Amino acid sequence: MAFFRNPEIRRQIAVSLLLIILFLAGEYVLLTAFSIGVNELLLYFAAACLALTGCYLAVTKNRYKRLSRLAADIDLILHRERKIDLDEYREGELAVLANEIQKVLSRLVEQSDSLQKEKVYLSDSLADISHQLKTPLTSLQLLMMRLSGEQKEEERSRLCTEGAMLLDRVDWLVNGLLKIAKIDAKTVVFAKEYVDVKMLAEQALNPLRIPLELREQTVVLSMQEGKTPGFTGDMAWSMEALGNILKNCMEHTPKGGTIQIHARENHLYTELSVEDNGSGIAPEDLPHLFERFYKGKGSAGDSVGIGLALARMIIKEQNGTLKAENRREGGARFVIRFYKGTI
Repeated sequence: MAFFRNPEIRRQIAVSLLLIILFLAGEYVLLTAFSIGVNELLLYFAAACLALTGCYLAVTKNRYKRLSRLAADIDLILHRERKIDLDEYREGELAVLANEIQKVLSRLVEQSDSLQKEKVYLSDSLADISHQLKTPLTSLQLLMMRLSGEQKEEERSRLCTEGAMLLDRVDWLVNGLLKIAKIDAKTVVFAKEYVDVKMLAEQALNPLRIPLELREQTVVLSMQEGKTPGFTGDMAWSMEALGNILKNCMEHTPKGGTIQIHARENHLYTELSVEDNGSGIAPEDLPHLFERFYKGKGSAGDSVGIGLALARMIIKEQNGTLKAENRREGGARFVIRFYKGTI
């Protein structure tokens, strides 16, 4: 019965029935009041058929006119010369069609806007990557020119060491960008295994022990009493995330400072907090701290601004959260939570 719920069809049927009733009434009057012959009756029927045909043609013409106007409106919308507004098509089949077209067009507009934003973001990212790579590569080029003309063995050794450090920086940047790209593309499969937080912290600290010793910095590891906290996740990727956070704290902690790692677990989540006693985070930097290539006021000169962004991406992919805040006592605090259920 959906066919008869269409107001356009109902209106057409009503007009047709009205015309039929009028012609039947006219025929009755002609037959009873006037003595007409067969020829006149045939002419009368022919006129009735022409009238019904004219009515049908008028309705069809009106429908195709509205279809043509709808097509023209869609063309204007596609060329961004008009906003999506098809409210004038309120009744009948055209209303259903216009509603579906509006849904499709809205989705197309959203996708177009999203693609444009991604295009701008990609362009900005490539510019940032180019800038970050250009600096160490230019330094390497100058260093090689000096190295080729240097005769003293001691100076050549120093230049080689400096070149190795620049290469390490480029390697770290490229590897970090590749990891971000893999996570963005959803090609990374994170393991679902039990991760002991104490073991995670110790392994994340291993690559930083020498620079920590050179800076005379102390790391204090504090675990929840009675039970070593843990969570379900990927040990290797979690080490990457925690290592980047620890590296950031190390770079912003003064010589002889202290970095504290606290861990606890409850029925909802496992929490790790990493604290330092450095200068803290500038209020204007807090909202942008986890953005890619963002360098705050206190950033080191060789910082590229992808470590914390990568850390948050890794933690988020493991049903976790990462936030940063300033401590009342001074310094920064990074709080990681791995939730046991979906958030």
